[in-house]
Amino acid sequence: MAALDNLNILVPESRELDLFARMLEAEGATTLRCPLVRILDLEDTAEAEIWIEQAIAGRFTDIIWLTGEGLRRLMPVAEKMKRREDFVAALGGVRNITRGPKPARALRELGLAPGLGVATPTSQGILDSLAGENLDGRSIGVQLYPGEGAILLPSGLQARGAKVWAVTPYRYASDADAADVESIIRRLAEGNIGLVVFTATPQVERLFQVARETGLEEQLAVALQRTPLAAVGPVVEATLRQHGLAPLLQPESSFHLKPLVRAIQAWRAA
Repeated sequence: MAALDNLNILVPESRELDLFARMLEAEGATTLRCPLVRILDLEDTAEAEIWIEQAIAGRFTDIIWLTGEGLRRLMPVAEKMKRREDFVAALGGVRNITRGPKPARALRELGLAPGLGVATPTSQGILDSLAGENLDGRSIGVQLYPGEGAILLPSGLQARGAKVWAVTPYRYASDADAADVESIIRRLAEGNIGLVVFTATPQVERLFQVARETGLEEQLAVALQRTPLAAVGPVVEATLRQHGLAPLLQPESSFHLKPLVRAIQAWRAA
């Protein structure tokens, strides 16, 4: 008998949906695939181009990378500017601070190494890691992601005297149609799903957005209170808690898909 036999799992992942679903299905789970958001390139890259030029000019002493996707989306912009090699060289001359393993991996793909990895992969974790440093007058580049989830970081750095140059190098778009998301919410309310696995904060926000638009917010809140929830890491966990939800499980330290699957297996076996 496989570890996840007879378990219906809602998978709202988008970018690695098929990979993640196959990992769960290989353990016996039945997956309900409902990609909630897509990551898209910027329509207007002007601000990203200015940020890249600032990096090349040596404006930054440090660069904080919140996501691997952010660095990867900046590289085609640098290529379009014909400044890719200059940009990579500039990154090699600053301290690169990474929030978690994904931006660290993206740096290594360029032949670069993180200068500082934080113990807790959140914006607050980054601020805590820099707590012993004098940031007054430091110029810090910050790669953000869309939405308000990362706003704490620039404001926290500025409060300590740092000059912050932020860039958001990609955008989100709705993926599954609202009608499909509404159907998922109704299935959750009916109790037909045994686990929901959230791998990014926009998935949580989109689910509640559709619930509000369709008059199903109360049903969704009740359904998620009684349905086991998994979070890929502390950032997603924090978003769930903002909605009054406490995820039942998440990886202990390494916050990506394989450890998440192992955490689900351990939970099911307990």
